[in-house]
Formats: sequence, C-alpha cells, structure tokens
Amino acid sequence: MTTQQPLSSRPHLGQVPDKVTADGLEDKWGGRWEDAGTYSFDRTATREQVYSIDTPPPTVSGSLHVGHVFSYTHTDVVARYQRMMGKEVFYPMGWDDNGLPTERRVQNYFGVRVDTSLPYDPDFQPPHTGGGKSIKARDQQPISRQNFVELCERLSIDDEKQFEALWRRLGLSVDWKQHYQTIGAHARKVAQAAFLRNLARGEAYQQEAPGLWDITFQTAVAQAELESREYPGFYHRLAFHITDEGAARQAAEQGAPVENGRDVYIETTRPELLAACVALIAHPDDERFKPLFGTTVTSPVFGVEVPVLAHPEAEMDKGAGIAMCCTFGDTTDIDWWRDLDLPLRAILRKDGRIATDVPEWITDPAGRQAYEAMAGKTTFSARQEVVDRLRESGEMSGEPTPTQRQTNFFERGEKPLEIVTSRQWYIRNGGRPWTHESTGKDFNEELIERGHALDFHPEFMRVRYENWVGGLNNDWLISRQRFFGVPFPLWYRIDEDGTTLYDQLIIPDEADLPIDPSSDTPHGYTEDQRDQPGGFAAELDIMDTWATSSLSPQIAAGWLEDEDLFTRVYPMDLRPQGQDIIRTWLFSTVVRAALEFGELPWQHTALSGWIVDKDHKKMSKSKGNVVTPMGLLEKYGSDAVRYWAASARLGVDSAFDESQMKIGRRLAIKVLNASKFALTMGDDSGEVDLDASHVTQPLDQSVLAHLRSVIDTASSAFAAYDHARALEVTESFFWTFCDDYVELVKERAYNHDGAWSDEEAQSARATLALVINAAVRLLAPFLPYVTEEVWSWYQEGSIHRASWPTLDELSGPEGDPTVLDAASAALIVMRRVKSEAKVSPRTPFLAVTVQAPADMIPALEMVESDLRSATKVTGTLTLEESASTPDSGDDSHETHSVKVADVTLGEPPAKRKK
Repeated sequence: MTTQQPLSSRPHLGQVPDKVTADGLEDKWGGRWEDAGTYSFDRTATREQVYSIDTPPPTVSGSLHVGHVFSYTHTDVVARYQRMMGKEVFYPMGWDDNGLPTERRVQNYFGVRVDTSLPYDPDFQPPHTGGGKSIKARDQQPISRQNFVELCERLSIDDEKQFEALWRRLGLSVDWKQHYQTIGAHARKVAQAAFLRNLARGEAYQQEAPGLWDITFQTAVAQAELESREYPGFYHRLAFHITDEGAARQAAEQGAPVENGRDVYIETTRPELLAACVALIAHPDDERFKPLFGTTVTSPVFGVEVPVLAHPEAEMDKGAGIAMCCTFGDTTDIDWWRDLDLPLRAILRKDGRIATDVPEWITDPAGRQAYEAMAGKTTFSARQEVVDRLRESGEMSGEPTPTQRQTNFFERGEKPLEIVTSRQWYIRNGGRPWTHESTGKDFNEELIERGHALDFHPEFMRVRYENWVGGLNNDWLISRQRFFGVPFPLWYRIDEDGTTLYDQLIIPDEADLPIDPSSDTPHGYTEDQRDQPGGFAAELDIMDTWATSSLSPQIAAGWLEDEDLFTRVYPMDLRPQGQDIIRTWLFSTVVRAALEFGELPWQHTALSGWIVDKDHKKMSKSKGNVVTPMGLLEKYGSDAVRYWAASARLGVDSAFDESQMKIGRRLAIKVLNASKFALTMGDDSGEVDLDASHVTQPLDQSVLAHLRSVIDTASSAFAAYDHARALEVTESFFWTFCDDYVELVKERAYNHDGAWSDEEAQSARATLALVINAAVRLLAPFLPYVTEEVWSWYQEGSIHRASWPTLDELSGPEGDPTVLDAASAALIVMRRVKSEAKVSPRTPFLAVTVQAPADMIPALEMVESDLRSATKVTGTLTLEESASTPDSGDDSHETHSVKVADVTLGEPPAKRKK
C-alpha cells in the first residue's frame, strides 16, 4: 500500500500558464480528483496505517449555512495533513436525514401532515411542491404514515445532492464512496441491533412514567434536548383549608401563612393544575409548618382533601415556604411524587388540554362542576376559569402578581414543556444508579473515567463533558412519538381480551434486521392477526435521532455488515463536532461504545466554536441570521473561504467576516504568482533545482533556516490539533518570503547582466524553488486548489498525496535566521524613504546610510549586494552602527532598530514607451 507519491529532487517544469488565475480551479481539479481517486480509501491498509474520522452527518433540512463550512473545513485540514503524513485516511460522509427537522420541512414543503388512521395510497401526489411556513397545520392535507415517510425520503435525497455539491465545491477531501444515511438500511440495522443487544443485557428498558412532553410536536423530550428559558407568568396566592383547627392555630402562632383561623396560603404560577394536587409540601426543618405535618388540608375550588408533608427539596425562603405538589407541574413534583409515594392524579392530556372526564377523586359537587367548566380547554383557558372561580369564592388573596419564571422548553419548541405520563423506552446512561456488569463499576463513574481518557481539543472543553455527566438525573429517553425515523424492532402480544401486553415482547432475530414492525409481521403470526385479540401489536414509536447518530462510528465503519472494513478503521481516531452537542452527540456516542464494546469510539475529539453575526449571536436558521455559503464560494473562491474558516482556532467563536476572505483570496493569488516566478528561474534544461546543497549564500541559507523553523512549528501545531497556528506561522513566513526575500534576490536569480557568479545565481534559484516546494505543501491543507495547480506545473501526481515537508529535505549548512531579519528590516525602511518622498520604487539612491545595532552590521554586510540591487542603490551604501535609539521626535526612518539617514535620491527613471 502506498499513500504518498515520491518527490523528484530535480523535476522538470511543465506547462505554466502565461497568466495565472485562481478562477475556475474548483471545476478543473474537483473532477480530476474524483477521476484519479485522490481521496479514495485504500482498504488494504492495516489499522496502524489508518487515520479514521467520525465525520458529523449534517442534518438534511433544506440548506447548509456558513457555519457548516466553518467547522467542516477544520476537519478537512486535519484529514489532508494526516494524508500527507503517510496515513491512509478514512473520511466518510453521512446524512442525518431522520427526525423532527426533516418532518417539519416535509410538512411545510409539501403541505401535508400525518393521520395514522388513513391507509397507504400508492398513487398519492402531494398538494404542493416547495411550500413554506405559510401553510398552516389546519390547511395541510392529512396522509398516511407510509405516504409521509416516502415524502421524507424523497426530499432528503434532493437535499443530499445539494449538500454534496457544496461540499465538493468547498474541496472537502471526503471519499464519496464511503457514505451513509441515518435512515438507510444499514444504519437502521445497526441501530436496531444495538438496541436489541442493549435490551438483552438489561441496558434498555421501558417504563410508564411521567416525562417531559412537547404539545406542539407531540413527542417526549429527553434531558439533553432541554433549554431553560424565561417565560412570563403570574403568582397566585391561594387558600387551602386546614382540617385540624388545633394544628392551624399552632402553625399560625409559629408564623405560618395561616389566615381566617384555618386557611394556609400557598403561591403558584399554575392554578389550572389545582385539580391534580396531591399534597402540600414544606421543608422538614421549617418550624412554621411542623404542626401541620401529618394533617390534611382541602383544596380551594375542588374541595379535595390532601396531606401536608415534609420534603428536604422544599425551599423555606421561596414564596410562602409551602408549595402544592401536582401530578405534574414541574420536575420537582415528579421527585416529590416518587419519594413520598403519592397518588397519580393526571389531568393534562398530550395535546396540552385538560382531560374531559371528571376525575373520581373530586367528589364535591361544586368541585365537579368547576372541573366540567374547564374540561377540554387549553391550560391558558383553564387557568382563567380557575382564577375566576377563586375570585368568586374568595379563596385567592389579592390579584395575580406578574413574574418571569424559568421554564423548560424543547430546544426546537416554542411552548413550555408539560409533564405527562406515558410508556417510553430508555437506555441507561448513568443518570440513575446502575452497575455496569462488564466492568463492575457504577456506570456514571465509568463514563467520567472514559472522559478522562479522551483527548479533548481544546482541553478546556473537557469540563463541559464532565459537568454534564455529573449533573445527569435521568436515564436517556430514546423513544419518540414521531414518524420518520428508525422503528423499534418490537411487537407486543395481545391477549384474548384484546389487551396489549407491553411486558410480553415479540423480538425478531438479528439476522432479519432491519424491520418495520408497522408493516412487517413477526415469526409465528400472520398479517390478519395484527391488532386483533390473540394476535400482536406493533411498537409504533421511533428512536430518537441521537439514538441512531450515537452509532455513527459503527455505521460508517461497516459494523455488522463489513467486518473487514470495521477492523481496519474502528475504533476511530477523531470525532470532530460542534461544542453545543457535547451533551448529546459526543456523550451518547461514548455511552453506546461503552455498552457495546467496552471502549472509547475514538481517541480524539475536536470541538469547533460557533460562527456569530455582527451582534455576536450564534448563527442559526431559527434566528434567521444565517448566511448561505455558495455565493461566497463563487465570489471569493473556495480557497479564500477555507482560509477564513481555518484561521479560527478550535473551541473559539468567530465572527462572520468577509474581509478575511478577501485576505484569503489575496493569499491564494500570491501563491500562484510567487510560485510561477520562483519555478521559472531554472536553467535552460527546464529542471527545477530542489537540491539544498546548492544553497551557498548567507541570505539564502537564512531563508531556509526560517523555513525549517516553520516546518517544525507547523508540524507540531497540526499534531496538537492546532491548525490555526500552523496556518498562522506558514502564512507569516510566506509573506516575508514574497515581500522581502523575493525582492532581495530577484536580480541575482535573473542575473541578466552577469553581475553575480553562477554559484550565487544558482543559490538563489534553488532557494526559491525549495521554499515554494515546501510552502505549497504547508499550505495545501488550507488552500487545496491553488496549491494543486502549482504542484501540477512541476511534479507528478497530486500534492494531496505528496509527503508533508520535512527538515531532511533542507539538509545543508545551517543558516543564520537573523540575516534575513536584518535584510528585511533594512529593505522595509529603504522602501519607506521612497514612499514618503512619493517617488517611484525604481528611483535610485545616489547615497544612503543604513544605521543598525552593532550585532546586525555583519548580517547586513553579507547581503549588501542583494540590498543594493533590490533598492536601486547606484552610489554609496554606508553601513554604520547606531549611536542610540532616536527620540520620538527624530525624523529618521526606523524599523526594528534599523534606520536610514543621509539620503540622496536620484532622478526617477524615464517611463517606458508602450
């Protein structure tokens, strides 16, 4: 197996364009790379020879934005560097095409919604193609689940084609033969098999339990998908009636909010849940309420008797110091309900409305009438109904007080989450105490240890992982009540009475996967037994999109399908991703690998920062502040856009800045022009001299000394996943090379008038070629198009399969780096003299004195002839030691302690006739 192409030490210069341009290189080289298989993965490589990347599969939901270009460029520069380091790079691409974003896009695009009662229509045609958010839900045409899934697949394929075209234009060195879809057959098989194995080992379980629910999207929501936001509300001060008069009197004496001799007041923002109240809760150490513990109170409006209990999570200094527990108003209610073994009195439906049947625990006639008045209403309308009745009965003290409360939202939702009780599937993730049988460790502790073993880039991101694992309080809820996703591969027995027995699972063989239980029939049953007494019922929930994406390294590596590939690329080397999904994607992938393989899925994770807009807000489609990238790629060129992206360090947010792209464009063009000049300095044979032993002059040797330092620094930076540092040092050196060194040696390299010896001229030519030969490779990960163009002028094969530059290529006499520094400083100040005199750069110096510190004079003497030539000194050039550093009022020209004095300028040369 050979991943690197050999370099010729004396290659022949081929056809160099008369006029070089960065335009059109994407079309020219994109096709050639594909035809040549430049980025194809060599499957004969051993695991030790491979560098594998768990590429983030972008969500297929319309279009990519410039934030994607930003982070995916970071990954690509790593892939290109590793390839040049001799690794066989496994760099696949996936598409995250299932889940809620795709469903929402399909609903808006085609103007449809799912009605599970409708049959499949094989001839169905959507009412719209390319609709928008203006199509309201009530105007969307109801269709069957299967028809809807087909539309999801159809739109996803179209989006993926657009995504791939943009990635190719950007120059991602992906092996496009290695790709997957998270809804594809192989991904479904992997996700279903992993789940069944989790189930068999006791790592997956189902439970009827209260959980967070989004009433808009009609699905359960996991802890990792929550956002805490401020939400306006009102505090209502309500009176519960104490049944034990003695306890009421004692509580009032101890400062409890007891009025009228028997009314204890609580404060709540959710009076609509009064009918679901199961207890009043106060802190066990709160002396005010100790007389009430163990007694009962009667709820206002509904007249339900509930106990007064103690719990350590009650806050003595919040509100009235005593709170009602309803099933369920928030997650604290869930904790109290579990810990105190309270009854379940749910009144809220999954659609966010109050249940219509009057609960059996409300026995008071007035209470039942009050419930009937709010039955079927939204929580907002029900709240108004209850508050009006509280006013009428005098059981509310004063008017509601406005407040801002912190409320949980689904990260994609616009309404606060509710808590409803439902049957859901979970995977153990350390959120609840559990001992991992294969390690014998508490699973939460094990996941912390795995975080310690993972190399985070940048390192400071590690704490986000650790804080998340340490703060978990629930297992991972993986079931979703949606339609487009990987189905749970399960059915349930139905008894002879028609009751679905959820504890009696019908599980398929792993060899039969993937399956869809809504259309496939389990072994031993026939289709006519579906949903019939004595038959079976399908599990209709789908897996959370993260339950599939958490297996992305296994999916991409061919687990369960291509064992040969899997052993060559897994565990992977790198997981690149955004910092905002550490708690979801990174963590969940570590969980699945720990459960299935007992190891990390990769050794390194590289975490990109965000792109922010001019107001320093993260770019996102939901905020409407995104910039689409194709126009930028066409305007500035892909290399320029990549330069902007690669200039940012990992983990650091960066502003969207087109001025950086302009700089990148300028750099790309300079690479072409400087390379053309340097490579065409060869002799008549057309050979490009890359023999470092021909570099004999102090200035030339000094340049190579700088280049060695750059190669060393850039290599170390890349090894540490600091691509921005590698670009920074390379770019800085390259501009010094172009602006200073090339100008200093230009005449010597040409040597038209024979003023220099052949050795001196050859030294300059070899240096020019050596620097370009190394510089284009140093820049190749960042600017793949222009560097490939330059490489094609004099080397065989692709630069992206060439070796990364090494110090051995520049072996020879050690140069003094200060020689170039001194020459550059003198050149800069001598240029400035002419610039400030507003004369042509070709205007000669008839006399000039360069003053410098004593330790710089020897270096300037070594480059005097080059300095004379570059600055057009036709008279005397005097080098003398600086007397002192000039005061701020000194009118001499100074740079880095070098200054120019006693200047006499000649006449500018006559303009050349056209």
